[in-house]
Amino acid sequence: MIRYEYSSEAITPEMLKGFFVGWPHQPSPEAHLKILQSAYKIVVAIDDETGNVVGFINAIGDGVMSAYIPLLEVLPEYKNRGIGSELVKRLLAELSDLYMIDLTCDTDLQPFYKRLGMQPYTGMMIRNFDRQDCG
Repeated sequence: MIRYEYSSEAITPEMLKGFFVGWPHQPSPEAHLKILQSAYKIVVAIDDETGNVVGFINAIGDGVMSAYIPLLEVLPEYKNRGIGSELVKRLLAELSDLYMIDLTCDTDLQPFYKRLGMQPYTGMMIRNFDRQDCG
């Protein structure tokens, strides 16, 4: 059974293995935990059988008007079970009192987010891929 938590208090680095699939410079589980601890809001999916986090989403924001969703990931072996959709729905509900909720994604992911009530928009970005590991 998958349960959803809204806090990083009980999360340890050992529970955060296998994330950032395909990244050339993966953040360590310790850096991943720090990301979750520093977020404005989070939702994590935990497998009750293993006790491990199998998916997560986070938002950074000002707590008044705006939030940005930088990360959503579900471990490969847990994909296609509705966990990603549930994480997004729960986080959007947590952020529903804000004026703007933004995220940036590749165009092939836009239908997923559109299905969950978001709309496409144009944005700008800088990516320093050599800093992905947070080091």
